[in-house]
Amino acid sequence: MHPARWWHRLDDGRIQCDLCPRDCRLHDGQRGMCFVRQRVGDAMVLTTYGRSSGFCLDPIEKKPLNHFFPGSSVLSFGTAGCNLACKFCQNWDISKSREMDRLMDAASPQRIAQAARASGAASVAFTYNDPVIFAEYAMDTADACHALGLYSVAVTAGYIHAQPRREFYARMDVANVDLKGFTESFYFQQTGGHLAPVLDTLQYLRHETACWLEITTLLIPGLNDDASEIEALSRWVASELGPDVPLHFTAFHPDYKMLDRPPTPPATLQRARAIALANGLHYVYTGNVHDVEGGTTYCPGCGEPLIRRDWYEVLECALDARASCPHCGARVAGCFGAFSRGFGRRRIPVRLEAAGGEP
Repeated sequence: MHPARWWHRLDDGRIQCDLCPRDCRLHDGQRGMCFVRQRVGDAMVLTTYGRSSGFCLDPIEKKPLNHFFPGSSVLSFGTAGCNLACKFCQNWDISKSREMDRLMDAASPQRIAQAARASGAASVAFTYNDPVIFAEYAMDTADACHALGLYSVAVTAGYIHAQPRREFYARMDVANVDLKGFTESFYFQQTGGHLAPVLDTLQYLRHETACWLEITTLLIPGLNDDASEIEALSRWVASELGPDVPLHFTAFHPDYKMLDRPPTPPATLQRARAIALANGLHYVYTGNVHDVEGGTTYCPGCGEPLIRRDWYEVLECALDARASCPHCGARVAGCFGAFSRGFGRRRIPVRLEAAGGEP
């Protein structure tokens, strides 16, 4: 058990967690809603520090990130638990787990960074469940990655208070934030959370950090895929964050507590993409489907295709570290480097030894 940050004592004898807007108030032995932050005696601990549900090498496009070193590989891992209660969670076996035995792999932050470098990954992603709830572990791992010249990636719902948000994202190089819908009713009824804190996080990331930002919205038939809601979401992103923030519309498949909903039709994703482009966004993508047009990065100046993708696979890339369109010279927003061949659609499990040795 690792000492946790961001909590304070209350006058009634409980302690309050100050990490996220849930503000869990705990007696001795109780855990927060996330299940991994627990009161032990007169302090709070993180019960999953140094423990993971597994490590895999993934394509960076799977996070999804399309403007952060396309074609590179990323070492991905998560822990257990979550501070939201999404009925449609597609990683529910990890994020909703209260079985600590699921955490099979143990590794220090330094060992994770060493394994990522040995595997040829350019970055380490905190994903599968939300890294906000294991922030201390993610931050220490990010520091270890930076010491070895690797990048840190947060895949998150952005449900976090202002003070820990400043400290957490100061360690992150890139973030993909789930904007799960664009109404308070959707957030409250389907996630058990609220919309406003997520919008605050998005604005903070865009305007007050150097962290590269992309956004993902999972479109669920009949719940958050209405054209008027997508219109409002797209207008907000364009006006409050700017046209260069990539927006991914991804397909839902029935899972967890939402087995009665059908999968998202590809036409719904394509319609959402058209709405967002019409509202001035430069980079809008479809995900979890085969759609080369919806996966392609087009020049915001001349409209020429620059990076062609099919699902997670980069088919061709005409950009280098200068990030300039070879046709008109317009700059493409993001972080790019030399491209030879992409990592592809592979998902390679990585087993970390507790200490020393190669992965």
